Formats: sequence, C-alpha cells, structure tokens
Amino acid sequence: MRRFLSLALTLLALLAAGCGGSSHPSATTQSSAGDGPSPSHGAHAGTQGRYPIDPRNVYAHDCATCLSAAVKGDPAYVYVPNSMSNTVTIIDQHTLRVIRTFPVGELPQHVTPAWDLSRLYADNDVGNSLTPIDPRTGQPGTPIPVEDPYNLYFTPDGHYAIVVAERLQKLDFRDPQTMRLEHSVYFPTCAGLDHADFSSDGRYMFASCEFAGRMIKVDLRTQRLVATLVLGNGYTSPQDVKLSPDGKVLYTADQIAGGLFEIDPVTFKVIGFLRTGAGAHGLYPSRDARDMYVSNRKAGTISVVSFATRRVIATWYLPPPASPDMGGVSADGSTLWLSGRYNAVVYAINTRTGRLRAEIPVGQGPHGLSVWPQPGRYSLGHTGIMR
Repeated sequence: MRRFLSLALTLLALLAAGCGGSSHPSATTQSSAGDGPSPSHGAHAGTQGRYPIDPRNVYAHDCATCLSAAVKGDPAYVYVPNSMSNTVTIIDQHTLRVIRTFPVGELPQHVTPAWDLSRLYADNDVGNSLTPIDPRTGQPGTPIPVEDPYNLYFTPDGHYAIVVAERLQKLDFRDPQTMRLEHSVYFPTCAGLDHADFSSDGRYMFASCEFAGRMIKVDLRTQRLVATLVLGNGYTSPQDVKLSPDGKVLYTADQIAGGLFEIDPVTFKVIGFLRTGAGAHGLYPSRDARDMYVSNRKAGTISVVSFATRRVIATWYLPPPASPDMGGVSADGSTLWLSGRYNAVVYAINTRTGRLRAEIPVGQGPHGLSVWPQPGRYSLGHTGIMR
C-alpha cells in the first residue's frame, strides 16, 4: 500500500528471496520495551485504563445512534489524505462537495482520530510528521515530528499511541497526547508492517505484514511478539484487519489471494478463507454490526459479507475504471466512503442499495480517509472505528 510504482517490485523482490515462505515459525521477540508500560502513564489518567467492551459485540458502541457527546458539535466532513499530492482534502458529507484542500507533510497515508476524539492526525509517512487537525473547524495545526508514521493506532485503554513505522519495521509506543516516544518494538520478519486490530479483551494487537505474507500477534501488556502466522504459502499480501463482532474471528484482507483469511484470534491459526474479489483491501463493519464491507481494489467492487454466515451476500460494482481502497462508514450508516486510490476520486456509496451516490475529484493518490464524526466512546485507529 505504500508507493504505487515500487509495490510490485518490492513484492517480487521479497518473494524471490523466499520471504515468508517457511512453515509456522516459533514465536520470538524483538523489543526494546523492557518490562512494558507503566500503569501510571498518560495525561488522561481519569479516563485511560478503561475498556468497557461488550464481548458479545465489540462494535456495540459504533451504532448509528451512539454518537459521542464529544463529537456532536463537529461538522460532517470526510478528510482525505492525497498521498501523491501531499495534501488533505475535506469533503462536506451533506453537499458531497470539496470545501477545502490544504498542504501537509510528504506522503500522507491515513487520517486518524485521536483516542479521546479531540483531534485528527494526518499521518505524513515520508514527511516524518503528524499534522493535527481540529475536527470542529477542519483547520490544520503545527506538525508534530514523528518518525515514519505510515499508520497510527491507540491501545484500547488509551495508554499509548502506536505509530506503525512500516519502512522501519517497528511499532513506536508514544504518549497519546504529546506523541513523545516511550519505546519501540522491532519486527525483523514483518516486512511491510501495515494494518491492525485488537482482541475483544484489549490485550492483543494483530498486525499484517504486507510484504512478508504473514500476520503477527503482540501482547500489549508486555509489548512483545507472541506469535507469527504465515498466510497460505507466504506468497500473499495481507492488508486491512478486522475482528468479528463476537471476537471469535479475525479477518485479514489479502490483495493477492483476492479475499479474506479467517483466523482464530486465540490459537492464531487460519480457520477459513472467503473469496471476495481481486485486490481485497479495506474492511468496514456496518453500523448494526451485521455485515462487513470489503473493498476489492483491483476488481473495482465492494463485497458485502455477513458476519453471521461468513458468506458474501452481495457485490456492488463501481463504474470503471475504479480502484476502491480505504475509507469508512458515515455516522448514520447510510454511506460508505472509499478513496479511489489510482483514480484521484472519492466514492460515496449508498449502503442500502449499493449504488454510487457521487464520485468526487480530489488530489492524486487518495488513501486512508477518515469519515467524521464517528459513533463510539473512543478511537482505536485510522479507519475511525470506535469502541
């Protein structure tokens, strides 16, 4: 998911070297974390450390009527990072029109909500910075120096911001308010450290290794690698990661395999595979947590997957040429917003009918957009999914 021209060459080089082609390796640790996090860490000690999740439905707080009081005054915008233009474009969800575009650091990959929902961050990968954005005004602030922020997540209890440094193959655990570096955990076998999600109890982080054809499982209490899972024969390219509502299945979209690997998050073994379409990429639960939308970038389609049956129940086709990539669902659940990675547009799709509402021109290389505001109590990561 990094640079358009280098992606294929990087994958070919790694595959030729046999990266990820071995059998399931024993769990090893690459860490500078020492003894793990301090229990007193964090500027919001009164709110951090809580994880009020219903294990029967981890998305219970993401429902269409669950808008947090913290974001009710925020305008309904879509924030689009244009990776090749080094800009962020803001789209009004009501008028379906661009209202503003402003410059940020080099190669912005995603726009991520802060854990406490107070701000958004443009993750400027090559620019080595995070650009804070005020969600009440849509105005950018002073960039914060951060090394290689390809992606950004927050631990479920709010103790840490986790910067995914893809190029450097590490997770940086940082203060969620100041972004000061606390410690780094390195993963030498996880080339292309990419997207992630968390276990239903908040203890584990699951991340994809795009260029190594594998997944890793990290214990957040110790910040240590506890398991590695090679997908297929390793000649795969895992992308977005999402947990099922009941926490029993971990879905990983794979753009080479053209579908979803289904993984048991406890045993960390593959329990199934669901074919969706070429270039399976982004995963987005519906507001009622019944279905999941899968963007198939190469096929130009969106697959609707039933969580209950683990089957594709519908396929939506975008007018070609189309390259649906990353995005999110509107707060009321009526619209799926996706970036058109290779077509310099953003798609607004009616989730009831699957029909395209609008195709909105933006900058070059639109990637991990953020749909705002979002329901929920706090943010976990780049897609705006709350818990």
